[in-house]
Parts: sequence; structure tokens; C-alpha cells
Amino acid sequence: MIKITEKTLKDLEFPTVCQQISDYCITDKGIEKSLNIKPFQKVSDILFSLHQTNEYKSSALQETRIPNHGFDVIDNELRFLNIEDSILDVSGIRKIASLSNTVNTHILYFRKYKEIYPSLYETTNEVEYTKHLVEKIEEIINQFGEVKDEASPLLQNTRRAINLVRGQINSSFSSALSKYHSAGYLDDIKETVVENIRVLAVTAMYRRKVKGSILGSSKTGSIVYIQPETTLQYARELNNLQYEEKEEVKRILKYLTEYIRPSRPLLIQYQELLSEIDVIAAKVRYAEELNAVLPTITKSRELDVKEAYHPLLYLTNKKSNKKTFPQDISLAPDNRIIVISGPNAGGKSITLKTIGLLQVMLQSGMLIPVHEYSRVCFFTKVLTDIGDNQSIENHLSTYSYRLKNMKYFLRQCDDKTLFLIDEFGTGSDPELGGALAETFLEVFYEKESYGIITTHYANLKKMAQETEAISNANMLFDSKTLEPIYKLHLGEAGSSFTFEVAQKNGIPYSLINRSKKKVERGKIRFDKSIAKLQQERSKLSKTTSSLKEKEQKAAEEKKRLDEINAKVQQKLEGFQELYDSNQRMIYIGQKIDDLSEKFFNNKDKKLLIGEFLKFVAIENSKRKKETKKKAEAKKAQVQKIKKEAEKKIEVIRQKKKIEKEKQAEQEKKATEKKIVSFKINDKVRLEDSRSVGTIDKIEKGKAIINYGMFTTEVALDRLELVQRAKK
Repeated sequence: MIKITEKTLKDLEFPTVCQQISDYCITDKGIEKSLNIKPFQKVSDILFSLHQTNEYKSSALQETRIPNHGFDVIDNELRFLNIEDSILDVSGIRKIASLSNTVNTHILYFRKYKEIYPSLYETTNEVEYTKHLVEKIEEIINQFGEVKDEASPLLQNTRRAINLVRGQINSSFSSALSKYHSAGYLDDIKETVVENIRVLAVTAMYRRKVKGSILGSSKTGSIVYIQPETTLQYARELNNLQYEEKEEVKRILKYLTEYIRPSRPLLIQYQELLSEIDVIAAKVRYAEELNAVLPTITKSRELDVKEAYHPLLYLTNKKSNKKTFPQDISLAPDNRIIVISGPNAGGKSITLKTIGLLQVMLQSGMLIPVHEYSRVCFFTKVLTDIGDNQSIENHLSTYSYRLKNMKYFLRQCDDKTLFLIDEFGTGSDPELGGALAETFLEVFYEKESYGIITTHYANLKKMAQETEAISNANMLFDSKTLEPIYKLHLGEAGSSFTFEVAQKNGIPYSLINRSKKKVERGKIRFDKSIAKLQQERSKLSKTTSSLKEKEQKAAEEKKRLDEINAKVQQKLEGFQELYDSNQRMIYIGQKIDDLSEKFFNNKDKKLLIGEFLKFVAIENSKRKKETKKKAEAKKAQVQKIKKEAEKKIEVIRQKKKIEKEKQAEQEKKATEKKIVSFKINDKVRLEDSRSVGTIDKIEKGKAIINYGMFTTEVALDRLELVQRAKK
């Protein structure tokens, strides 16, 4: 069971990622759901969600795109359906029909393309496909949102009667208008509308002459508004019919509501399905914004991310056209813990957060901004201690709070845990805090947990250097300007550049010198060595980069010149062939001209034909020799290519043979080294190290090595014998 706490999600700013995803949702339910995304608790659920997202993303490459999933929320309608004898209005019923139609479209689409979208097909196939709701609603309600006349015989007859009465109202009013206008009882305006009722504009002095109901008068009182008596009778009849129509519509809607009511659980499923698809679509749009992909998921305990970007930083920098620096980090059984050191503002914390946030995003079914060749695994716990966590409510200092966190970490961590700790061990006396931090790190190491920590403590750097499966790393800095390069370099500890940064910021050299005297000489030398190493690394990196650029330019220039040379050579050969051909044509022409002249002089046809045939025979002989020469040249070229290929194959074979021999020799040396039995006072050194120390003590497969200034404990199988102890 995977368990990632709210604190971890908050530390890694995961809610901000959810907020950004919600901006891409097109439904209210989708927005609500995306804001509450959490890492899945089962590996099977994570994989299924990742496949859903990746399949939806792949639809951009298909000819037929996934249908639109937009819908209106029907929460109010669902509440009404839960109340006995309640009646849904027409707009609510139409929303239900639209929702059903959209779901049916998706079910049929994924059923048709189930081979392309197996996970999305499985998602939609769990929901029942049914058309009876849509058919029943369409049978009763038209596309304009009105109950159809054909919904019931009574409604149809009532509406026919209403139309008939409306015609009678218009006819009777027109008749009264014509009659009283002829009699001269009406004002110039003749008629008007009062309270949505058509009335006659009768001159006040003739109001008793006109039969009907008085509905008002003008402001001056000179005009009285009267509805004719015959029209009034028809209007009363219309009101009665409209009431009957309203009651019939209400009865029909009640019938339709009762028909829909048993399908309430299905409608809940429909709404849930489309909101889930909305979140998947939003994840895909977010992934496209980040250029995110689905990396290779491994069952082994391995995390190897290449070109990893922090999503929030990447999008922020993208808006302001700034460059974001990607990181490469690898955690494996033989390199479980990375200790990142170096000065502040170099990108240590953002590197730490990048790995944590990407891991949490992946375990929440999101694609992540890494290179497609990256390899990742899942962790059951992701523990974080990032930033200043001073607790005012509990009256805890930063250090007390962090110790409380460490207690939780030590209890929870195991071989399936990823821990991320920023500024490990700070908040207390440097020596005592450093010692305690080293002990905590030992426990994490013993429990085979995976993790990344950032620190300034020299003892933690030293422990990482000497302990198998823990490695140092530093954020690269420019050796001259001390400006960060924002690039993680594995294998070396980083100096804090404390005195160098102070000097750069204008602190007098005399004060820096006094400060150096207050610190242990060994520690300064240790930090200085690390700083020097980093500076050398930076210079070397720049030189290597410069040489690579020059080498690349030289290679490109050589390639260009070779191409030009080949073209020139080809043209020269072409010109030579053309020249030879022209010379031959001139020779043949000359020969024919000579034969022609001889014939002109002696008129001997027999001699002419004989000499001409002789000339043709000589030319054909030349052609045969030339054809044979070309065939031999082509054959020689084929043989040459064949020999070159054989040579290359032989070189590859020899290389493989040498590699096998080297491997066998290394294995032999490793075997010989393992069977060495070390003794006290033997001079030894660590693998790949030049420093030689003396064995002071041996117990439980480990040895205490004395280097003069300090001692360290190392496993025997990591030692190489330099010189036996003198007897």
C-alpha cells in the first residue's frame, strides 16, 4: 500500500500542479476533481492511470480524434430524483439527455478503437450503454426545449383548441374594431395593448356605447381602454385551456421524471465517467505544455531520470523566455543515496524538489518532463523535510521540528522509501548536529532507503566518499566568477566556497585570514582541496567543451572540403571523359575524310570497302579491350570493398577478444584481491584511491584505517594491499 502524506505534497508544491491542471478542465466536475488529485495507493492503479493519459495523448496522432466530453453538471437534478414525487423541469431533463448522448458516443468510440485505446476502452466499458433514456426524452421534448404536441392526445387536443380560440379572439377583436371605428367611437390610435391584452382606444365620451371590460385610461382621461365583450369571453376560454395545457405538461413531466428516476445511479456513473475523462484530457494538455512523456517503468529499484525539468519552474521561465536547466540523476541499489553539497543559490534545493515532484506526479497518473529514455520505479513512501518548518503553534524551533521529522523518518523508512532532506542536520551546533545527522544517515543506509540530501557538513561528504552505495554530488560553479551553472555533477563533493564568496562580496582579506585561523587547520585544508577540485573540474569541463566544439567544427570543415574535393574530382573525370570522347570523334572523322579523299582520287570501291571494314574491325577491338578493362576495374573495386569490410569485422572481433581478456583479467584480479587476508599494520588503500593508510583494527569484516590526520572505517572487500606489515 502506497502512502504519501499531505505534508510531502505541500513541501513539493504538488497542489500548485493540480491547480494548473484544473485550468485545462472544461467542466465544473472536472475542475473539482483535478484540484483533489492524490497519488494512487496501488501500483496497478498508477499504471492504469498512466496508460489512460498516454493513450489519450496518442489520439493526436490518429485520424479520428476522441469526441468532445463537455457536459452540464446535473447535481441538482440528481438531488430532485432522490426526492419522492418531485418533478424535473424541461431544462434539467434536456441536460440528462445531453449527458446520456455524450457518454454513449464515448462508449461506442472506444469500443470501435479498443485496440488503440485499451485502458480508455476498459474505463468506458464498465458503464452501461443504453439509449432508452435519450429515446424517451426525445419522444416527449423537442430540440427547442418544449414538450411536443404528440406527447399525449389530451395535450394535442388542448393546443389545437388554444390555437382555435386565439384565432377567434383575433377575429372578434377585428370585428369590434371595424364596428366601433365606423361609429366614430375610437380615438385616432384605434387600439393598444394593456397588460399583454389587446384593447380598443375608446374616446371617453363614448365609453358607455362600447360593450366590454374597461382595463384602464390615458393620463389625461380622454381615452378609455376597453376589451370588447365577445373578445373577453374568448379570452376567458383561452385562460381555461392554457391552465389545462399547463396541468397536462406537468403531468407529462412527472411521468417522464418517474421514468428517469430508476436510472439515477446510472446518471451518477455517467457524470463520474465524463469528469474522469475531463481530468485525463487536462493532464494531457498539461503534459503537452511541458513536453512531458511516459518514461520506462521498471520493477527493479531503479530511478534514472535524464533531462528532468521542474514543472513549475519550467512554465514560469517559459512565460518570461528564460532558460531552464535540466538535471540528470540516477539512484540504484549500488547508489541509493546522493549527498549534494556546495554553496547556496546553486540549485541544490530545486534539484531535490524536481525529483520529488516528478515522482509524486508520476504516481498520480501524470506524464513528466524527462527524456523518453528515462527509467523510473514506484516508492511506497516519499518523505520530505524541505524549508524552514518552525512551528509557532507548537512552540517548536526549526531544529526541534526537524528532529521530530527525523523521528518519523527513522520509524517509517524502508527499502521502498524515497527521502528528500534539504539542509540536512542544520539548526544546531555544527559539530554535534553534524554527528547526529551522520548517525541518521547511517540508519537510512542500513534500512536500504533511497534518498537525496543537501548539506554543508564535511563529515557527511566524507561519509559519502567512504561508504558504498552513497555518493557525493555538487552543483557546478564557474571557477572564476563563482556564478552557478545549475548543473549537477555526480561523484565529487562540493565546497561551500565560504571564504571565496566572502572575498568576492568585498570582505577584507585580513578578516578572512583571521577567520581561517579560528577554524581547524585540517577542515580548511579539506574544504580547500574540495574547492580546488571543483575549480579544476570547472576548468577541465570548459576546456573539454571548447575542444569538442573545435573538433566538431574541424570535422564539419573536413567533411565540407571532402565533399568539394569529390565534386571537383567528379567534374575533372567528366571533363577527361568528354575530352577523350571528342578526340576519338575527331580521329574517326579524320579517318573517314582520308578514305573519302582516296575514293575521290581512284574511284576504287573495292579498296574503299576493304579499308573501311579494316578500320571498323580495329575500332571494335579497341571497344572490347575498353569494356574488359572497365569490368576488371569494377571487379577490383568490389574486391577492395569486400577486403575493407573483412578488415573492419576482424578489428571488431579483435576488440571484443581484447575486452573479454581484460574482463577476465579484472575478474581474476578481483578474485585474487578478495582472498587477501589483511593483518594489523598492513599498508592499504581504497579502490580507485591514491591515499595509503595503515590498518589499526579488524573486526566483523571491517577495518579501521589510520591516515595520520584522521581514521575511517571501511569494509575489507573495498581495500587493496599496498605493503605487508613488517615482522
